Amino acid sequence: MRHYSEYMRQTHRKSKQHATAKAVSSARPKSNQRDLLNLLEQRQPEMIALIRTMVQQESPTSSKQAVDAFGGWLAAELEKLGGALTVHRASHFGDHIQADFTVPAGKPVLLLGHFDTVWNLGTIAKMPWREQDGRLWGPGVLDMKTGIAHMMFALAALREVRAALPRPVTILLVSDEEVGSDSSRHITESVAKNCAAVFVIEPSFGLQGALKTARKGVGDFIVKVAGKAAHAGLDFEKGHSAVLELSRQILKIAKFTNLKRGITVNPGVITGGTRTNVVAAEAHVEVDLRIAKLVDAAGLEKKFHSLKPFDKNCKIEVTGGLNRPPLERSPAVVKLFHHAESLAREMGFKLDEASVGGGSDGNFTAALGIPTLDGLGAVGEGAHAANESVLVSHLAKRTALLARLIETV
Repeated sequence: MRHYSEYMRQTHRKSKQHATAKAVSSARPKSNQRDLLNLLEQRQPEMIALIRTMVQQESPTSSKQAVDAFGGWLAAELEKLGGALTVHRASHFGDHIQADFTVPAGKPVLLLGHFDTVWNLGTIAKMPWREQDGRLWGPGVLDMKTGIAHMMFALAALREVRAALPRPVTILLVSDEEVGSDSSRHITESVAKNCAAVFVIEPSFGLQGALKTARKGVGDFIVKVAGKAAHAGLDFEKGHSAVLELSRQILKIAKFTNLKRGITVNPGVITGGTRTNVVAAEAHVEVDLRIAKLVDAAGLEKKFHSLKPFDKNCKIEVTGGLNRPPLERSPAVVKLFHHAESLAREMGFKLDEASVGGGSDGNFTAALGIPTLDGLGAVGEGAHAANESVLVSHLAKRTALLARLIETV
């Protein structure tokens, strides 16, 4: 079996040898719609080898050193594949990696993803890589290192089958998606503005591999209460409990939920007080907000920031807001999905769509009005969980679908 790295180098060399205007113009498929799929089924062992190598390189968001080490390796592999590298330096998170594959034909498409994971260093010893029961297992295998393999092998397969890439492609891999993308959002939005479409290679939904045509927007709020401390036995009436005030505020906040409109409000973390015999002087709650429609954002933010104390001797401070707009099921998103559905049908498999509560960096690009299709990555289950795994039977199909999208959108 050829090592995946040698396969990448060979396909790049072949592409350079045939990169003429004639080759580019003839890159569009004319007959066999399964040729890319057939090739990728043959290349599956190399793809699995690449995924294994990535999973065994741990890259938790919280460790800049580990993420940068993995990012440096990724950059080298993308360069072998022919990408022109841009490394976006970040001070508090890992550096973000951009690879541009340029050809003189058309507007680029963006393949968007991340290479940080939620798993702490040392997890690989407890959740080791393994191939078992038709699946690949290990921390980050689903979310989303297999998706990175899909990107790389889609480009390699296009070059091997079509002689050259049919259009410019940009790969952008960020290092802070799992914690909100604060340092990478402006990069993602800036790059996406120059692209014809964005394909988000995050995991699909469910074991049938549904694409994500809608994602909820995400907000975070912190509500702090300052009360007045007093001895709970000697001077109870002189105290004003921040814990009691906060409990009343939480009940009010919970009523912001409106399931019919896709709005959920979850007070998830509560802290307050010092001792049982002290009337609490301080307390706060951290709240998760999810919305299906951007039009609801302003009203909800106003509700949070307009909270008033029930006890006039307490003070309330609210910080936070919406940090990720919703990816709404717009006509542009639906058009992309139906196109992907048609391509899958040509290759002999079925695609479904789903609306999900979690956000991704595709939320940013969709909010800019750029056609965005999410969930094009691995098929599996257990993201952020001990059973994180990927179905081997979908590897070639997902990669072939991505390749066909690149050349036909």
